[in-house]
Amino acid sequence: MIEVRDLPTVNALLNGTSACLLILGYAFIRKGKIDAHRACMLAAIVTSALFLVSYLIYHSQVGATKFTGTGWVRPVYFTILISHTVLAAVIVPMALITIYRAFRNEFQRHRKIARWTFPLWLYVSATGVLIYFMLYHWFPSK
Repeated sequence: MIEVRDLPTVNALLNGTSACLLILGYAFIRKGKIDAHRACMLAAIVTSALFLVSYLIYHSQVGATKFTGTGWVRPVYFTILISHTVLAAVIVPMALITIYRAFRNEFQRHRKIARWTFPLWLYVSATGVLIYFMLYHWFPSK
């Protein structure tokens, strides 16, 4: 049984999975494998949605986690955290619009926004994993 204290690890796994699915989906569309691309992107959105639910459950129970790193790493961490947080808020509507356009077969418009959605979503997923390691493994709370 998963406990609340396990959720940060679950969240990192979901973010990492989402990042891998995004890269695979991108590779598939570049090769013209539309069905494989579609499957990866749908899995990425489901994985990201599961992350969001898990994240909200964890933080509703535990609250904020304090970063304990000192020195040069502190401004690095907060720069990553702030950019991650801002882009995480931006990427939700972008991903929904991107997927909506694909479902509507508006592929020209889909490609237009996907060029922005893909790198931002990948950044958010990858930095989510990095933040996890910085908070819980490299500079854990005492």
